[in-house]
Amino acid sequence: MSAGDAQRVWFPEMIEDLRSRWREDMSFDAIVELREGLDAMLQGIRSERHIPPPVVKCPQCGRVGEGDAPHVSVRAMILSLLRFGIAAAGPTYALEKRWAAYRKENSLDLYGKGLASTTTGPAPCTHRQHR
Repeated sequence: MSAGDAQRVWFPEMIEDLRSRWREDMSFDAIVELREGLDAMLQGIRSERHIPPPVVKCPQCGRVGEGDAPHVSVRAMILSLLRFGIAAAGPTYALEKRWAAYRKENSLDLYGKGLASTTTGPAPCTHRQHR
């Protein structure tokens, strides 16, 4: 495993896949489908290369340990279009704003899925017994 891979989300093969599949006229359903494919690719890469989750410190209890495995959100995918030179800034930022409005209007989570339930505040810490 290369240094930094535990925190890494965008691997070269994912960027190439995004570059080859991206179209400016994609519907939000197609964008969510593309995100799902990229996220599956990320999980496969991490599994095949035996890359562990990143080490994090719990902000509630202070426990240091493995965090959740990273995932590709729709917004991260949209902003990666600019980051990797796939799309120009103007259309990318406009798409980001349209996505935010669409997401709010349709009660979608970061990944383009329907929200199961609404919670207020941070989730309770489940690490306390491990301190």
